[in-house]
Amino acid sequence: MGRTKSVKSSGRFAQRYGATLRKRVLTIEEKAEKGQRCPRCKSVNTLQREVTGIWGCKACGMKFAGGAYLAQTTLGKTMTPEEFKSAKVTSRKASSSSKRA
Repeated sequence: MGRTKSVKSSGRFAQRYGATLRKRVLTIEEKAEKGQRCPRCKSVNTLQREVTGIWGCKACGMKFAGGAYLAQTTLGKTMTPEEFKSAKVTSRKASSSSKRA
């Protein structure tokens, strides 16, 4: 078996698929191995991927939709109920003030 110090987990692909794709796989796998934080109870390392895009917290029992490899993605950030309520209130205030002007 060859050494995989510099290429880490993507070393299993050897020279196949091209360097750029191997680097992308490496970054995705490194992010997925990090500790994921539950959006409700904020506990670390309790999230478990049940199927693609469905995540469950072992501590509080919450199930939610997220990314395929990460619980919270940059485009579809999972909002807690408190964040969702505050976002609704600020949008209502903005829309009511624009109607008055």
